[in-house]
Amino acid sequence: MHSIYDWFRQHRFAVDFVLMAVLWLSVLPFSMASGYDTGLLDIVASVFFATALVVPLAWRRTRTVMAGCLIATAALLQWAMNVQPMAADVAVPLIVYALAAFGPRWASLSGLALAMLGSIMLVTRYFYDLTFNPVSQLPQALVIILMVWVLILFSWTSGDLTRTKRLREQSLSDRAHRLEIEAQHERELAASDERAHIAREMHDIVAHSLSVIITQADGARYASVANPEIAPETLATIAATGRSSLQEMRRLLGVLRGGDEASTRPLPGLIDLDELLLGIRAAGLPVDFSVVNEARRQLPPGAELTAYRVVQEGLTNVMKHAGPKVQASVALSWNARGLEVTVHDDGRGATASLSTAPIPRQPAPGSHPNRSHPTAPVPQIPAMSVPLTAKSASDVGHHHSNQPTTAPLTHAPLPPVQAPSGAAAGGNGLRGMAERVKLYDGELAAGPLPGGGFGITAFIPYSEN
Repeated sequence: MHSIYDWFRQHRFAVDFVLMAVLWLSVLPFSMASGYDTGLLDIVASVFFATALVVPLAWRRTRTVMAGCLIATAALLQWAMNVQPMAADVAVPLIVYALAAFGPRWASLSGLALAMLGSIMLVTRYFYDLTFNPVSQLPQALVIILMVWVLILFSWTSGDLTRTKRLREQSLSDRAHRLEIEAQHERELAASDERAHIAREMHDIVAHSLSVIITQADGARYASVANPEIAPETLATIAATGRSSLQEMRRLLGVLRGGDEASTRPLPGLIDLDELLLGIRAAGLPVDFSVVNEARRQLPPGAELTAYRVVQEGLTNVMKHAGPKVQASVALSWNARGLEVTVHDDGRGATASLSTAPIPRQPAPGSHPNRSHPTAPVPQIPAMSVPLTAKSASDVGHHHSNQPTTAPLTHAPLPPVQAPSGAAAGGNGLRGMAERVKLYDGELAAGPLPGGGFGITAFIPYSEN
């Protein structure tokens, strides 16, 4: 039934033409009979007007206004030529219905008014002559007029209800179409966001582990010539790094499959930085780690993961690009707004081409630590500037203090940095960091340090806006 209804709706003219032909064949004999007794000329006129009144109904839905004008013209000519009413006059209420259902509003109201006026003209000409009939027959004429009006109003009301239903169905169909398009766009955006998230996770896992493995393998190859006992220890580090990365990869793939056996181990956060730094130091990169002040409240798990990945990616870049005999430093600085993460190295600065924003210079001696430098857009981050506590970092390599002896980091918020695009902008590492930080309304800056080395600074607020 739905397919038949769809066919009728798609071939409206063909359906209306068939209905018109059936109606014409039905009313033609009755129209001819009305003029049979008066002569051949009246029979021809009856056939002509029957055809002129019924044939335009074939366009009642496709060209409603044109069909209404043709039928109105034929009815006026019939009245003007004093042709007797016939069965074909049923086309008048039918076209009134069509105008109300399928025509514009002005045509619907105009057709109703013209039909109401035409009913008065019909009765006063063929049923009650104002010139010859007595006044006593006037109520009979009024009753006939009211009956014709009821027929006309019924046709117009039915058409108007059909119009309202059609417009409501069309509105619902358009709304469903818009919702479908919006749902498709939301699915595409969600898929794109998930692809970006997976790409960041894959890069962080694979790039870090491969950098450690390659560094260990290259170092062991040269060191084993002088000291063969280094090889087993290096191979153990490589194997541990590979196993850890394999576990992370399996966890990620398990989550993507969505199976019940997928690992639900929590994502790494700030508490896991010690383990990360131990692995980096075991790979041969000296790292100094410091924490300034304490957190006023805990960051969301996703924000802690972002800070963890910034440190991981920053140290991975140091191992890949900073060159030999390099030392790195990682600093976490808590303030009233959130967490500032800095990763610096004193290498050869080969990653200067990866900059997303220049790292500010060190303030001039004697300047106020909270006052911005006049030539820099934000307060400056000194090269290898790591807040030291009363306990020397050179003794333990890792320290934490709420009362640092040197001035704490009191930088103003870094300017927003767009994530780099394209390979020339620094690959996926800095792009991924910028995307992660931006998700939590944070800010990222990266660039060469004055005097050599490279620095990355990320600020993550306590809560996103």
